[in-house]
Amino acid sequence: MNAATTLIIFDVNETLSDMLPMESRFVEVGAPGYLAHIWFASLLRDGFALAASGGSAKFSLIGTEMLHHLFRDVALTCPLDEAVSHVLEGLSTLKLHPDVADGVRALKGSGYRLATLSNGSARLAQALLTEAGIRDNFDAILTVEDAPAWKPVGSAYQYAAKALGVPTAEMLLVAVHPWDTHGAAQAGLRTAWINRGDAAYPSYFAQPDYTVPTLHELAARLNA
Repeated sequence: MNAATTLIIFDVNETLSDMLPMESRFVEVGAPGYLAHIWFASLLRDGFALAASGGSAKFSLIGTEMLHHLFRDVALTCPLDEAVSHVLEGLSTLKLHPDVADGVRALKGSGYRLATLSNGSARLAQALLTEAGIRDNFDAILTVEDAPAWKPVGSAYQYAAKALGVPTAEMLLVAVHPWDTHGAAQAGLRTAWINRGDAAYPSYFAQPDYTVPTLHELAARLNA
């Protein structure tokens, strides 16, 4: 085990869960599939804006209102409220990326404590991990709904450190989002960026301690 790291904390949406099937949810109500990406990016943008200005709102609330806005000029094949519900229900049907389950087990087997910290709900994270049969590998399922602000504000990571009784210097955040790894680094955590699509990491963010294509590779790197 890397002596400096005792606990690994995971982002959930897109890092653990494969959100590509959300495109189909949009298509099924008569909206173009690409709106799924616009919706999620806009949801995060408004959550970040609230956090930056000292406010907060639940992921579900922002997501619901954003869908009403995006669907305003779309020729839906069902009533608006029904379309919004159909899309949101898709979040509870998502599965893990193929590398996640075995990667989580490898990290747990190496002696690390594991937890999640999501800008979304703990209920969805619980369901995702339980359905995949890996919930018992995690000490805690945390959400920023119980923190002072959304990630990437520093108080979100500090909330997790306090809740888990671990100094931030002993924590490693794992995420696919550079904004998340940057925020964690600024808060004193070590970071791992999961780059499944061979993307370029933004030069203006703090560089991650590890850049790996899968959780399997992360486990190997930490135990090298």
